[in-house]
Amino acid sequence: MKAAVLHAPGQIRVVDAPDPMIQEPSDALVRVLLCCLCGSDLHPYRSRSTAPVGKWMGHEFVGVIEETGADVARLRRGDVVIAPFGWSDGTCDRCRDGLPSSCRRGGFWGASGAPGAQAEAVRVPLADGTLVKAPVTEHSALLPSLLTLCDVFGTGHHAAVKGGVGPDAVVTVVGDGAVGLLAVLSCRLLGASRIILMGRHRPRTALGVEFGATDVVVERGQEGIERVMDLTRGAGSRVVIEAVGSLPAYEQALGIVRPGGVISRVGLPQYDEAPVGLRMFVPNITLTGGTAQVRAYIEHLLPSVLDGVVDPGRVFDRTLALDDAAAAYRAMDTRASLKVLLKP
Repeated sequence: MKAAVLHAPGQIRVVDAPDPMIQEPSDALVRVLLCCLCGSDLHPYRSRSTAPVGKWMGHEFVGVIEETGADVARLRRGDVVIAPFGWSDGTCDRCRDGLPSSCRRGGFWGASGAPGAQAEAVRVPLADGTLVKAPVTEHSALLPSLLTLCDVFGTGHHAAVKGGVGPDAVVTVVGDGAVGLLAVLSCRLLGASRIILMGRHRPRTALGVEFGATDVVVERGQEGIERVMDLTRGAGSRVVIEAVGSLPAYEQALGIVRPGGVISRVGLPQYDEAPVGLRMFVPNITLTGGTAQVRAYIEHLLPSVLDGVVDPGRVFDRTLALDDAAAAYRAMDTRASLKVLLKP
């Protein structure tokens, strides 16, 4: 089969790879219908991580069950399934506590000894606990939106939930990437009365407005902080969602959040140290967020996609063949594309 691998920093190659096989009775083999690139895929691509050369890339896919191990009871050949960005058993104490991304037996695609998902097929460990069956055919027009449930829609929802977004909340979302835009959508679904989106890329912020943003702030840094404070009449935001992962974005969030407010971080941090002392302690600011528990959210978000209430698949602004994965990485690295869909 074909798979995308990191050959060297800035170099993605599509190579012939061994076909996956059932290794454990709890495994399933999934033929990939759609996969995609995530902003976090760009970190090893840009050499901002310790990812080894030869790393199989990708962690988001929807597909069709081709084969199941002897212990798989919930799934059968031909089922269309959604795969969260990691696998989990669904039964351990952490999974029961709503933390499948910290499952005691779990792991992540492209790590934990498993290949990545930008491929023609994937072996899924702990298939019964991991995969969610979707009541659609493999030719459904909903597949791109279902694909967002693997990561970015669930991550945006996680940010809003951890931030405590509810009716009448004033929220500022820092970042106009796919996660930031779907955080806007999630805040709207949860009833936020005002959603300020901070971003500078007009096609993205325009989509953010369609998703529910009431205001757009293009300024950054102190100028951006002052603009948000002006919009909120000096009060700041009760909830700030930081969806970038950079230190400047985090510091911007600190400048925007009001006393007693919440900063919910879901951008993968590209820093080791950041202010958490008196600047947060004195005004009683809560810092939350973290790795999204997307497996715990899929069944909750799925009906809104199936019923057409939301169309999160609009974050995909380019579709390429898996063979063109290198071009897909270049497009996202240069911000020519928001999020690229790959078809094996």
